[in-house]
This record gives sequence, structure tokens and C-alpha cells, in this order.
Amino acid sequence: MLVLASASPRRLALLEQAGLKPDALLPADLDEAPRKAERPRDLARRLAREKAQAAKEAAGTRPDLEGSYIVAADTVVAVGRRILPKAEIVDEAAACLRLLSGRAHKVFTGVALVTPSGAIRERIVETRLRFKRLSTEDIELYLASGEWRGKAGGYAIQGIAGSFVIKLVGSYTGVVGLPLYETVSLLGGEGFPIRFGWMNTA
Repeated sequence: MLVLASASPRRLALLEQAGLKPDALLPADLDEAPRKAERPRDLARRLAREKAQAAKEAAGTRPDLEGSYIVAADTVVAVGRRILPKAEIVDEAAACLRLLSGRAHKVFTGVALVTPSGAIRERIVETRLRFKRLSTEDIELYLASGEWRGKAGGYAIQGIAGSFVIKLVGSYTGVVGLPLYETVSLLGGEGFPIRFGWMNTA
């Protein structure tokens, strides 16, 4: 059994892209605010672990999910040590886009796996990106698209903002929200049958 500790349609789509179909979605409702002086990398790791642990507790109340593998992830966008918000209002998204315009930033994605034995395995994936210089019109029309809502750093790379990226070094799927190589490696390393669904994906 496989549980995804997320309600994100992007993470679900990425898992399914790898031939993995979760048996349940158990999103965690956490306070995702960074702690004082918490580094972006540490925040991504902590939130992924907390989401996985919360989903483990939820799964523990359901006999049909006994012995499940639980996958959780969290994505943090940062410029230097400054952590950008998951934009919920237009002013937040506008501030993020102005900051990212014409400069480099990093995306940290933490992945946590709870095994059937209760052990936790983790990976942290760092991706470096550079945006083109965004014009006022670029920013205004992107904000009007609404794609930024709820997204770390105020943008979704799998949408229009993919055209803003001059350079990406690291994991594209990590920036979307779930680094597939690391996720599948974690699952396979703990004995999950990662290739079981491959024959039925066509």
C-alpha cells in the first residue's frame, strides 16, 4: 500500500507519471511558517518529515492502510537565506516575482518516506534556477493568470512561469513538487515494488 501525504494534484500527477498510484491521499494541515533563523534547506526537510509523521498517525486509524509506505514532500524557494512565501495574496506573489526577476534562486524539496516498519528515510534536493528579467507587463499578466496562488515563491514552473527560466541545474520534478528520482529510489530501497504498475501505464 502506498499513501501520499498531500492533496497536491501536481505531486499526485508526478507519482502517477512514475507508474505509482497511491492507495490513499492523507494531506496534513500544518503550520508551515519557518522557525526563527531556520535555513531554507532545514525547513523543507522538517516540513516533509512532519507531513509524513502526521499521515502516519492518520493511517494508523485505518486498518485498510496498515503496513503502508507513506510519502511526503515540501518545497521551499529561497533567495540566499531569505525564504519566499507560498503566495496566497496577489501582493505576496508580486513581491516574489520582483525579487526573482533577473536573478538566481534555489528551490529545496524535502522528501520523507515512512516505511511499513515505521522508520523514516529522507532526501533533500537542491535545484538552482535563474529567471529572465521580468517586465512590468510580464508580472502583471502572470498575476492575472492566477497560476501563482498557493505556490512557493509565487510561481508554478510547470505552467506559464516555465518560460521565465533561463537556466535550471538540478531536478525539474523537484521544483514542481516531488523529485521523482529520489522518491522512487527511496521506495525501491525499502522494498516497495516500484515497477509493478509499469505494464499498465500505456
